[in-house]
This record gives sequence, C-alpha cells and structure tokens, in this order.
Amino acid sequence: MKRSALLVWLFIPFILAAQATFSPGDLNTIANRERDANEWKIKPHSPEINSNYDVKWYRCRWNIDPQVREISGDVTILFTAAAPGADSVVIDLSQDLSVDSVTYHSLAVPLDHSSGLVSVRFPSIIPAMTIDSVSVFYHGVPPDNGFGSFTQSTHNGSPVIWTLSEPYGSSDWWPCKNGLTDKADSIDIFIRTPSAYKAASNGVLVSATQDGISTIYHWKHRYPIAPYLVCLAVTNYASYWHSVPFGDDTLGVVNYVYPEDSASVATQTGAIVPMIQVYDSLFGIYPFQAEKYGHVEFGWGGGMEHQTMTFVSSFGFELLAHELAHQWFGDKVTCGTWTDIWLNEGFATYLSGLCYEHLLPDWWRRFREVRVKSIVSKPGGSVYCTDTTSVARIFDSRLSYAKGAMILHQLRWILGDQVFFSALNDYLSDPALSYGFARTADLKVHLESASGTDLTSYFNDWFTGEGFPSYKISWNQQGAAVIFTVGQTQSHPSVAFFRMPVPVQFKNATRDTIVRVLNTFSGQSFTVTIPFKVDSVLFDPDYQIISGNNTVDAVAEPVAREAPAVYPNPATGKVTFSFGDIPLKTGACLRLYDQSGRLQAEFPVSHGLTQFSFSTDGLPPGSYNYLFETNHGRFGGKLVIAGR
Repeated sequence: MKRSALLVWLFIPFILAAQATFSPGDLNTIANRERDANEWKIKPHSPEINSNYDVKWYRCRWNIDPQVREISGDVTILFTAAAPGADSVVIDLSQDLSVDSVTYHSLAVPLDHSSGLVSVRFPSIIPAMTIDSVSVFYHGVPPDNGFGSFTQSTHNGSPVIWTLSEPYGSSDWWPCKNGLTDKADSIDIFIRTPSAYKAASNGVLVSATQDGISTIYHWKHRYPIAPYLVCLAVTNYASYWHSVPFGDDTLGVVNYVYPEDSASVATQTGAIVPMIQVYDSLFGIYPFQAEKYGHVEFGWGGGMEHQTMTFVSSFGFELLAHELAHQWFGDKVTCGTWTDIWLNEGFATYLSGLCYEHLLPDWWRRFREVRVKSIVSKPGGSVYCTDTTSVARIFDSRLSYAKGAMILHQLRWILGDQVFFSALNDYLSDPALSYGFARTADLKVHLESASGTDLTSYFNDWFTGEGFPSYKISWNQQGAAVIFTVGQTQSHPSVAFFRMPVPVQFKNATRDTIVRVLNTFSGQSFTVTIPFKVDSVLFDPDYQIISGNNTVDAVAEPVAREAPAVYPNPATGKVTFSFGDIPLKTGACLRLYDQSGRLQAEFPVSHGLTQFSFSTDGLPPGSYNYLFETNHGRFGGKLVIAGR
C-alpha cells in the first residue's frame, strides 16, 4: 500500500533521540492500566455452548453518535455448521441490549435471549460443512461496568465513544461468538455517525459515504480476527499518515488523534517506522501488510492492540513498541486460552525490549534489570495464569509481562540468537498456528525442534513452576586458576532446583571476562583459567537470567582443585572416596543429588578418616551429582549407581 508520509524519514533519528528516555514504571503502567480497564469483564462461559459452528465472516452495521451512549444496528454472521450439523446456534450478547429480531434467509426465526446468550433455532437442520448465515438486529445501552468495553467520554469538550473488549467484553456491545476458539476469516464494518465525526476501525477504509447529515464509514478487514480485537472509535479525529518502506513496497500507518493533540503527537508517532522495520527484520513482514497499521487516541490509560488499529492514550516509546509487537504475538498468533496470556503479553514486553536493543541500545541492559528486579520482588508466582476469573491475575505485570519476557530472554541466552529467532519465526509461520490460536506447548515444540533440546524441565521450572533461584558464589584464585563454587537456593518449593547455565564475571581495574558454566547441583565447583589478577567477582552483571538475593564471597583458604578418588564408578553396592594420607577433620559431609537437583541422600563423615565408604542400597540406579564438603575444600562430580 502506497501512502505519502507526513514526517520525512530523515527526521526519524531526531524523533528517537527526543524519546530516548527509559522509565522503570512504563511496564507497570501498561499492565496495570490494561488490568484496570478490564477489571469487571469476568463472565466467560463454556466454549461448548457455541461449538457447533465456525464463523467465517461478520458484517457489522452500527449506528453511533458519540453524544449518546448507545448502539444500534445489525450483525450478520456467515458460518459453517460443524459435524453432525446444526439445528440452532448460540450467539453471545449482553442481556442489557435488546434483540429486535433474528433473521434467517430473510425470515424472522424464534430466539431466546437470556443469561447473555441469544439462542436461535432454525426451521431445519443445517448439514455439516454447509455455509449459511444469520442476522441479529439489536439496540440499547451496553452495560456500564467499571471502565466498560463500550465507553463514552469527552476530550476538550468533544464527545467520543470507543471500545476495548479484552478479555471477555466483546459481547457487551456486539453479537458474536466470544472467546478464544474461533476467528472470523474476515469482517466488514459499517459505522453510521453524524458527519462532524470520523469513525476508526480494523482493516482498510473502503469508503466514507455521505447520507444526509450522516457519514457511513466502511472498514474492511480480510485477515482472521478474534472477537476481542474488533474495535471502533468515533469522535472529531484529525488524521495523518506515515509510510514504512520495505524494499519496493511500503506500509501505511494511519493516526487518528484528538485535534487538540495532533501537533504534539505528530512529533512522536514517527518512532513507529523503525520499530516496524526492526520487527520485520526479526520476525518477518508485518502480518497485515496488505492493509495498514494505525493508532487511535482514546480515553483510557495504556493501550490496546486492536488488530491493525492500536488504541493508545499516550505515544511514548515503550507503549508504541509494546502494542505494535502484539500484531505478531497476540493478533497473528493469539493465546488459545487466558492461562497462556504470556504468549501475548510476555512477548510484547520482550519485543519492546528488542526495540531498545536495536534502536536505543543504552537502555537495553536497564530494561532487563528492571524486569528481573520486579520478578524477584516476591518469592512466588507462575507465568502460567492460575486464575482466569481474575483480571488482576491475567494482567499481572510481574508475571504475565515481566517474567514472561525474561523467560524468553533466558531461552535466547541459553539457545543462542540463531536458534531462538528461527524457532519464533517457525512458530509464527506454522500453518496450524498462523492467524489462529496457540498454547505454550506449541511454542515449546518449535523451540525444541530448532534447538534439538528437550525443554520440558525448563518449562516445568519457569512456566508452571514458581519463584526463582538465589546463588551464592565462593571463589579463590591460585595463580591463573580461579576455583569457585556455585550454591543455589530456591524462593518457592514448587521448584527443587533450577538447572541453568550461569554467568560469572571476573575483573580488576583494567580487565574483565565473563565465564558461563552449567550449574547442575548446589555446591558445584568449577576451575577456570583467568590470565590476570582478579580483585572482584560479579554474578550475572548483565541480567541475562532471572535470579535474586545473590551473594559473592572470596574465601581466604584455597578451594581444593582436585577431587578425591572415587571407586568403583559406576558403583554396585559400595562406593569409596579416598583422600590419600591427609585425614578429614570434623564437619565433613557427603551429599547426593539427582539430575533435577533434588537432594537424595546425606552422609556425615567421621573425624580422622582418610577414606569414606557408603552403601548404595536403597538408592535407585541412575546418574547422580555428588558434593563432598571437607577441610580440603568442596568437591563435586558425577557418580553412576548401577543396578545389581
């Protein structure tokens, strides 16, 4: 689509420089306002109620006067009957709205409107896979709960009506098949409003037709769309365009803003151009490239990623980046249940970080630091949304947003950029998911396929598990060798041990290096060669992983560099650890951990021994990590117990 840009491309660096600020409160503001805007909308029903049909297309014809808080019109639903056929359909619509009639083949049919559902019975069974349609004519005042999904307010004395339906509010103002099970293949929206106003919605503006004192705006969208992403906004908008070049093609970005704000907003919205280009380079072309992207100014704090037409109340760098990111993660591929909301919000949060990385790199480390500190501010909490009846839980900034973003960053750091971004592109282009719905298991499959790694333990620990690890690093340098041990505790009992690579930085006033080691059990010892005198050690200085309350201590006595002799290994019945001629002092102890990091056995060792033996009876065959704490130092290694 070709559009002329209001702001010349050469001005974009100036725009970014003007916005080159970072506020640690940005994410909390985005999440909390999205949470508050949806606080009252908890009324999901069983998806089986309307599972006997698949929506193909909606035609929505609405009458909207922003001076009057009401809606009237009709919605036609083109659908395919599911097996074994359908003699009725159930459509979601608030009880506060009045259904005037339902027509089928231009004839009125019986209906029942109760409990927020319109039940329609057909004169005969519609065979499976048959395409048919039904039209609902209705009017009324949508429920005014909290901030509402259909809101009337004013700006600078002018009236405005706008919608925001996530997660359950679509049926508060229009008849649809609500939920996360069915996307319409396309939608046509006709909005009749007094000619003093403009109407904004999804897709492309086909026409604006004068009809007496009214104008009918026809918006057409030809991509699959979930009901909560359908939108409208009507007021005396000023509008202008940006242009995003992609080789020989361009994407138009339209902005509908309040006239009183247009001059100042026009200096901010141009920042969207390089953001779109960053996402295009990482995740493929903008998912709705044949149409447009846009911003609509509305009256609630934060933003809402309506498909092709984001609603925002302000135009800061992070908010624009966050809502744009949803066009890939949330709109093109939508979470298949609100328990997986992080597939929308965690990704959008992380992608806003990628905009800092590529466009304002001085703020990239700070972005991660703020997220990690938010995550570890409380000991528990899962990225898996455990209560979808609570909007506060769905839109939890610490868990769905920050922790969701950082478990993605950890995966990128662990797997590497090539594998990570390849997996995400495969996820977005998977025919079973693209322009449809996904669950966390679907993302996991693509990450495992790209990496050749079983990530079950990772997702058990970081997605369904709660909390985070805390690390204790003890170190000592002997010549060029630095010997250090890694201890780990967990903030929540749901995870026994976080098996993770960890970064440790060794430095002095002029030199530094970061070493990455795989920590498989608490108390594990490592020896690395550092060709300079170390005066300080830092744990994860760049916030690559989620951890908190970490400590680093230099130890006065050297940590032993050589493990004791262990035999036999593999062991059958009896294992011996030998320390040569130097007897052990009081306090020695042997601990055995399984591969998940769980302590399986602990053996205090008597004073004065030069070797120690124990029986493997009662321990299941398998591979174990051992930690031997002695006056000679801490020793760690592998021990295999074979079956008898």
